Amino acid sequence: MAAAALPPLPPQFKSMQHHLRTGQELDKREPVVAYYCRLYVMQTGMKLDSKTPECRKFLSKLMDQLETMKKQLGDNEAITQEIVGCAHVENYALKMFLYADNEDRAGRFHKNMIKSFYTASLLIDVLTVFGELTDENVQHRKYSRWKAAYIHNCLRNGETPQPGPIGMEGEDYDDDDREVGLSILPGQVSQPSTSTAEPSDMPTSNYTGIHIPPGAHAPANTPAEVPHSTGVANNTIQPTPQNITAVDPSLYNAQSAGEVRLTPEDFARAQKYCKYAGSALQYEDVSTAVQNLQKALKLLTTGRE
Repeated sequence: MAAAALPPLPPQFKSMQHHLRTGQELDKREPVVAYYCRLYVMQTGMKLDSKTPECRKFLSKLMDQLETMKKQLGDNEAITQEIVGCAHVENYALKMFLYADNEDRAGRFHKNMIKSFYTASLLIDVLTVFGELTDENVQHRKYSRWKAAYIHNCLRNGETPQPGPIGMEGEDYDDDDREVGLSILPGQVSQPSTSTAEPSDMPTSNYTGIHIPPGAHAPANTPAEVPHSTGVANNTIQPTPQNITAVDPSLYNAQSAGEVRLTPEDFARAQKYCKYAGSALQYEDVSTAVQNLQKALKLLTTGRE
């Protein structure tokens, strides 16, 4: 989907090499996310160095790619509306994170899972093109990077990693551990076996203030592209069961109180929740969609979240 090939990445932009590579890997599978990965590189590169010849040349070519992609995706709301784009990228990052977290907690340690943790952290970086990160996303990013580095180092040293957040207390992710990405991101990763990966069976996660909503676990094929033809008859494929979030009974008869005064910020937040719900449904994530719709309804009827 992208335009002409880019020139070599200038040394000044080395910190963004994995964000760019992630965008290139997602060109066909997730073109919207691929677009915003490049936009992140563009915006960050402009801040780092937009004056030296090699950086100017690279940024100019990258801008051409962005313009081409924007034209090709022009009718996509995730491109034309920032709030939808933010929801789309955030949901995809969360899917990557949840897939890796499920594999980790089940004790299934492999490169595909490490790559998913690391990619999730990169996509949370990309969310900064929409504004400041939420505290929750900051925590997800820190945990994902720590987990990717920790599990990678354990496997490299022939050690068995500890599942879950055990041992994270008092440890910080070192930026030097970005080198983990050098051995993870290049090339393709194998498709995880659906016979051993059963994310829907995993319990709800809750650690260091990060809440993973029940039933929001990612399908096993999230990190890798699924072939269009598998040779399996359609009538043998069964949908993965989900644990649907119970609807708050108080919302069934919810009516807006006359004295409730909603601010423009309230309306914007309600719209954001609705967009998040719509984006979640693209991934057939009913639980997350219900939770966000409940938040929007409560906000509009009570003026409180």
